[in-house]
This record gives sequence, C-alpha cells and structure tokens, in this order.
Amino acid sequence: MTLRPVENTGTESELEADRQGYEALIELNRRRAHPGGSILDAPETVSSVWGTEHQSLWARGEPFMLVGPDGTGKTSLGEQLALAMIEVHQSSLLGYNVEPVGRVLYLACDRPSQARRSMRRMVTEDDRAQLDERLMVWEGPLPFDLGSEPGGLLAMARYYRCDALFVDSVKDGAADLSREETGLGINRAFQECVTEGIEVAALHHQRKQQNGAGKPNRLSDVYGSRWIVAGCGSVVMLWGEAGDPVVELTHLKQPDQTVGPLQLVHDHEHGRTTVLERVDALTLIEDASSGMTAEAIAEHLFGSAEPNNIRKARRQIDALVKAGRVHRQDGARGGASGREAATYYPVSLLHPGGGSCED
Repeated sequence: MTLRPVENTGTESELEADRQGYEALIELNRRRAHPGGSILDAPETVSSVWGTEHQSLWARGEPFMLVGPDGTGKTSLGEQLALAMIEVHQSSLLGYNVEPVGRVLYLACDRPSQARRSMRRMVTEDDRAQLDERLMVWEGPLPFDLGSEPGGLLAMARYYRCDALFVDSVKDGAADLSREETGLGINRAFQECVTEGIEVAALHHQRKQQNGAGKPNRLSDVYGSRWIVAGCGSVVMLWGEAGDPVVELTHLKQPDQTVGPLQLVHDHEHGRTTVLERVDALTLIEDASSGMTAEAIAEHLFGSAEPNNIRKARRQIDALVKAGRVHRQDGARGGASGREAATYYPVSLLHPGGGSCED
C-alpha cells in the first residue's frame, strides 16, 4: 500500500490568512516565550503558596487540589486557607506558612448558602473592610462549562482582578467528569490561569469506595478523568466520616517532600482546624535517643517500610541532615546488603568530637 501525502486544498490566500491569524495569536501570547537562559533563573527549591521549606502543600504556579468525602471539612479548610491568603487570618495554617496575595475569588458553586455560613464563623465585623477589598465570593453554578469552555475560568479571574481562585467544587464546574475530554478541558482551564500568574485551588471528591476497600491512598482514587489531577502539583486528601471532629490529612501527590499524614481537629463552632498530633521525621528522630533507621521512620510515618515509603522518608531525612538538624551514622559493614542500615540521631546527642552518644 502506497501512502500519498495529504493535499492542502486551501487557496493561497486562505493559507496566508490562516498564517496571519496564528501569528496574531502568538503575538498576543508572546510573554509566555522566554530565552533559554531564563532556565538558570528558576529557583532551585519549591516556592510555596502554602508550605514550609521542603514540605509544600501548594506550590506556587501549580494547581492545588483538596479531595475527600462529603462532610470531612474541605470547604472549611479551603475557606481558612483563602482567609489566610488575604491576611484576615494568621499567616499560617496547620503549622505551614501561607503566602499572602492581593485578591482571592472564591467560587462557592456547591451549596453556596452553606459555604457562606461556614465562613461567617471565621470572621467578625472588624474584618468587613478587608473582606470587601480582597475577597470576592461567587455563589452558585458557573456561567460556562469548564470542560468544554476552559477559557472561561481565566476570563472570570481577570474580570474580578484576582490573584488566586478557589473552585468549590470541581463537580459543579463541568458535566460528566469521567470523560477524557472533560478532564482535559478542566486541566486546560487550570493551566491557563497559573500561566497568567493566577493561583488555583480546587475542591473535589474521591471515587465511591467498595465495601471493605479501606481508605483511598492513590491518585486513581480521585473521581473522574485522570487528566483532572494530572496537571496538579499537589493533591491532598481529607479522610473520615461526615461530621467527624478529627479527620486524617494524606498527601497523595507532592511537589517536594510528603506532608503528613496529619490528624486534624475541626472546631465546628468557630471554624478553626488544627493539628492534633504532628509527626514527621524530625519529631521521630528527636524522640529516639538510640537513633532510628529510614525503614523504622517509614513504618511510623506511612504505615509500612515498603520501598516507596522508605524513599519518601529518606527525602525528609536527607534534607534534615543537609540542614544540620540530624546526624547520620553509617552502619557497619557485613549486613545482608554489604552494610547495615544507617542510623539517624538528633544533633543534641552528638559528642563534642562528632560521634553519637549511643555507646
């Protein structure tokens, strides 16, 4: 079978008109193209909208998604984050820094009256001027479908002159989330915004669990097309029963180190969420006078010492060693792999000569 080139049936004038049209579009978006040397100006570490050092819950310039079942506090946590960004609340949430922005657009598409009551608990009359200046709340469905009209989200953000927006929730922004075309459209909508410097946070749900399936712990457990989460830099899940005062935060997708798992306490009366018990690699090592291995730390943090969990634990540990907050002692030769596992100690246990105090 001989393949023949496809003939272009357009006239020369039509082809020239197409070329000029594309050049005009490229010209309108010329600020998106940069000389190759600009790569060297990129930061070497993650810059966070919400995060501290290497533990980033929301990376700047990357869409952030908060997922979980109904009633686990997604809207409450999202609203607290929005208020921290406009400096109505303190500049940290769950112990992680929140960077301020000029103006936030909160799209309360899902049960807007409930969202309004939820946020009302968090503010006072003294906050009115700040809220009027730096927060805009949209109530009800969007006037377009994110899946088929992705450009609408950027247009809305520009109309309200916002620097960050929250979509609460994704299911109310587009029809048939399981279709690949819908997922691609939603991802396009988010990417259009972050490319223009507008940060995006979205609230969403997980897939319906089968009986006995346990807690979701993978990106594939997020409802809808895989493209919905593919373009997100960070995906965080809240897990629990509706109305639970204590829920679990799990980091499903990370821009840097894994955060948590964390046990969160929802104060439903005042609309405040705090960390019940904060456990990370540093906390575990500081509490272990005889030192800990990466395998033991992975077991405590993630429930098992399987290879992926050990790698996640080591990322935290290596950063602590580099920062001088933890001391590493290599294992003796002769283990099954040729050397026993390294042990990590708090720097407070170091001898003046540099050795650890375990002997």
